[in-house]
Amino acid sequence: MKYDIKIYEPKKTSPYYRFTLGTLGKKPLYVFGLNPSTATDIDSDTTVSKVMGFATRHGCDSFVMFNLYAQRTPYPDKLHKQIDKDLHNQNLEHILKTIENNKDLLFLAAWGETVKVRDYFKICIHDIVSKTKTKNIQWLKIGELTKSGHPRHASRSGYVGLTNFDIDKYVKTLK
Repeated sequence: MKYDIKIYEPKKTSPYYRFTLGTLGKKPLYVFGLNPSTATDIDSDTTVSKVMGFATRHGCDSFVMFNLYAQRTPYPDKLHKQIDKDLHNQNLEHILKTIENNKDLLFLAAWGETVKVRDYFKICIHDIVSKTKTKNIQWLKIGELTKSGHPRHASRSGYVGLTNFDIDKYVKTLK
């Protein structure tokens, strides 16, 4: 898969936020990371490079990178201490807009252990799952869950296969 970004939506007023990154083919893999790092429409980063590999190996011709939270930083401990509700709602709007015309969707949960850094990630996950419930979605994860029960982060995983992920069961464990 070639790095040929057609969808790139940073927040217009700030380079510190990114909502979507990728390209849509006939069979895209929609990936949910934790937060955007350094990838842009010009340059990839380790996470996006790994995502492209997972997409290709799973028979997908493209990918779209979403995140639970749109604040851009390579250091999750630098994320907002409290959720920015406006930013969160904008992120949800971008996700829904991107998937609105697609019927059968492959979603890869790839946020990793760092999901424990901020309590508001539970809200983000819950809202993404509830807002996309009307779609026919197959949720996937990379290999097995971590020891503490979270889906593995793409950049910290070997190229193991993608397996089914019971997102509803996972959401119940987050309460």
